[in-house]
Amino acid sequence: MIKYYTRACNFYYGSASKEKIKKKLSLPLNGNSLISFDNIEIISRKLKKKIHIKEIKNQKFNIRNKIKKDLKLIIKKKKFKGLNFLNFPLLMGVINLTPDSFSDGGKFNKKNSVLKYIDYLIKKECTIIDIGGESTRPGAKDVNKLVEWKRIRETLKKIKKLNKFISLDTRKSWIMEKGIKSRINLINDVSGLKYDPETVNVLKKYKTSFVIHHMKGTPKNMQKNPKYKNVLLDIYDFFENQIKKIRSLGIKHNNIILDPGIGFGKNLKHNMILINNISIFHSLGFPIMLGTSRKRFIKDLSGKNDSKERLGGTISSSLYAMTQGIQILRIHDVNEVNQSIKVFKSLIFK
Repeated sequence: MIKYYTRACNFYYGSASKEKIKKKLSLPLNGNSLISFDNIEIISRKLKKKIHIKEIKNQKFNIRNKIKKDLKLIIKKKKFKGLNFLNFPLLMGVINLTPDSFSDGGKFNKKNSVLKYIDYLIKKECTIIDIGGESTRPGAKDVNKLVEWKRIRETLKKIKKLNKFISLDTRKSWIMEKGIKSRINLINDVSGLKYDPETVNVLKKYKTSFVIHHMKGTPKNMQKNPKYKNVLLDIYDFFENQIKKIRSLGIKHNNIILDPGIGFGKNLKHNMILINNISIFHSLGFPIMLGTSRKRFIKDLSGKNDSKERLGGTISSSLYAMTQGIQILRIHDVNEVNQSIKVFKSLIFK
């Protein structure tokens, strides 16, 4: 049996979107009238076909039913404990308390420097603070759980009084449980819940919100000639299978975020296909997070115009993701990206 996938496309924004919705010429994305679409792309592993929403009724029975089922998830407002996605995208600020992360390793290891930076992020309207004590850059080796916990424990202890939305970037269930007891709000596991078999049990026990992130292989080997049959559909299937698995194990809540993992076991072509078609993941029914900040693909595309912070590439890819309705952007340069979003929104969402 052929498996079909549905991708929302041909978007409208701001007053144009509201007018289209009012005339029933487009459908709101994620229940938000400020962004809507009037086409879907029906995809299989052999073909792609764009269909106007008015033409859905003319499709074959099985395709028509599949599209209608997916559309219910695409247009549904996403509810998430502690987060509001109507004013999208929300920014997740990256804080690596490590000596060897690919971009900011060692930057926040001095006493009080991390607390000052967290205060800065909050002032610059960062919604989610993402704290990690283990580098998962390409080639990174595993870190002992005691070392990882030692790096982050004091910071978690101090920031729990701030009453802010805190994400813990870890692959280890032992760290997760200690973090949850320190009142973190979200588990961000780059292994897609596959690294530690106890992870799902911890998430179930505490009913904690979490990210399902895609990574092919491990940080140590993920960039050694990664291959896919179809990167977009393979990752979609991965998310679908992981969701089915966690449901079967007893996790019933919908406080789940999906992250396709740009740069985690992907080459330049893979990354570009994912970013270009990122709206396909809306049909899974969960908020989507994207992390392009300072990633290697920016250097690959810009060549001689590469820079240390890769701010231009981060901003352009982030704005593109916003036009596809992505709800969360994982970012290093929060103030600059937020500035670009505000200016861009004033132009395109008017």
